Amino acid sequence: MQPIAAYELPRLRPDGPGDRWRVEPRNAALLVHDMQDYFVKAFEPPLRTALVDGVAGAVDWARRAKIPVMYTAQPGSMSTDERGLLSDFWGAGMDRRAGDTSIVDRVRPDGSEPVFTKWRYSAFVGNGLEWALRRQGIHDLVIAGVYASVGILTTALDAFNRDIRPFVLSDCVADFDAEGHAAALDHVARYSGRVLTLNELSASAA
Repeated sequence: MQPIAAYELPRLRPDGPGDRWRVEPRNAALLVHDMQDYFVKAFEPPLRTALVDGVAGAVDWARRAKIPVMYTAQPGSMSTDERGLLSDFWGAGMDRRAGDTSIVDRVRPDGSEPVFTKWRYSAFVGNGLEWALRRQGIHDLVIAGVYASVGILTTALDAFNRDIRPFVLSDCVADFDAEGHAAALDHVARYSGRVLTLNELSASAA
C-alpha cells in the first residue's frame, strides 16, 4: 500500500433522512471493518492514531453495552479466481502473513467475537455475516474501519438493501483522502444510512 497522507477526521457529519433513526442496543451490532495491519499501517500519523483511537472507543462502547462486536478481514494471498475483478483495480493484495492479515492490536477480537472473511467490497459477500445478524435479531449495524469510500460505503448500501439499518461512525472510519471520506459520508447520509460521531452514538444509544 502507498502511504496515505494525514488529514483530520471529521467531527461534523452530513444530515439525511436516516437522522430519525436511533440505535437500539438490544438489536444492534458493531462491525469492525478491515482493520488489518496491511491497511492501517498505510495511514501516516496522526491519522493512523486517530483512526485506531476512534475504533477502539467504538469497541469499548459496544463491549460495555453488551452489544455484539463482529469483524471482517481479508484472508491474504488470494488466488486470481478468488480476487476476481479486485485484481484489476488493486493487484494481488496482501500476503497471508501476520504482518498483513492481523487485526490491529488495540481493536483485536477477544476470542469469542466472530471474524468473517472479506471477499469483496461488501462485508456481506460470500460469508455468514447476514445469517449471524438475523440469528441474533440484529437490524442495526454500526460500522467502523476502512476504507470509507470503498468497503464502508458498499457495506452500508448492501445492509440497506437487506433491510438492516447502517450507522456509519464519521470519526471512526478513514479513507485515502479527506475528499473521499467526506463524499462517502455524504452518500451514506443521503441514500442509505445514518452518519454520526462516536460521541453521538454513545449519547443516543445510552
